[in-house]
Amino acid sequence: MTHRRLSALAIAARTATERGFAVFPLAPGDKPPAVSRWEERATTDPARIVRCWAHAPYNVGIACGPSRLVVIDLDTPKHLDDTPPPESIEEGVTDGMDVFAALCERHGQPFPTDTFTVRTGRGGQHLYFTAPHDVELRNTGGKLGWKVDTRAAGGYVVAAGSSVNGQPYTVVHGASPAPLPPWLAALLTPPPLPPQRPVTVALKATDRHGAYLKTAVEAEIERVTSSADDEHNQDLYRAAVALGQLVAGGELSETDVYTYLSAAAEQVGQTPREIPRTIASGLRAGARRPRTVRLEEAA
Repeated sequence: MTHRRLSALAIAARTATERGFAVFPLAPGDKPPAVSRWEERATTDPARIVRCWAHAPYNVGIACGPSRLVVIDLDTPKHLDDTPPPESIEEGVTDGMDVFAALCERHGQPFPTDTFTVRTGRGGQHLYFTAPHDVELRNTGGKLGWKVDTRAAGGYVVAAGSSVNGQPYTVVHGASPAPLPPWLAALLTPPPLPPQRPVTVALKATDRHGAYLKTAVEAEIERVTSSADDEHNQDLYRAAVALGQLVAGGELSETDVYTYLSAAAEQVGQTPREIPRTIASGLRAGARRPRTVRLEEAA
């Protein structure tokens, strides 16, 4: 099938794959994935693309992991109250582009202009780089500064040719993606995790009721310790909500739950500052729906 017989969005998907990018469908006119397990299902197969985009005018997502990409997302403010940190205002910073330019200057590095670049629908930019081979980088939010996010393994970006809220994503520099500069790779490489040690659940499973509670706690600990790099805080919150329901129902001690989840969060490298805040928030949410364990539930 020739490009003349394809829709504009199907052509956008095919064009992305010709650059070596693995694509998948996003909601028409929006950013959320239109399919489950999108990273696994991302493809460069022209026949699959034709079949998929014949169903609906899907936007095009690029799965960064399978595409071996690290994309630096230089965003713009979303509303009037979305302002830079106070220390940046005097420097004339207005968006992610300014922040990233200042970061390059502080590190004595040129702004990386000779790489594949896409203007986003809201006027920001996506700078595409090939991922390093010696380390797996994952998504970050604000790690490089205000309005500077990155998308890598486990993440995706909206491809050129798509539109969100009627605003198109367009190529502004069609060069091939350059290798990610080593100084950026160093900044984005996560620190090593602390030595792993088991989180011991000191609940006595002397009957079915106790066994159920012990299993429930261990499952939430597993949720936290096995969470993806960009989902640690979200999964910690979910675990605190689930166990917070049992705390509110009088089944578990809040102190014990805090101890278990804090230890689990430390295992995946969460900071002492964010751990208690996230657990407390989850416990409050869980308290709104108390849960008790009946014998038939524990059987």
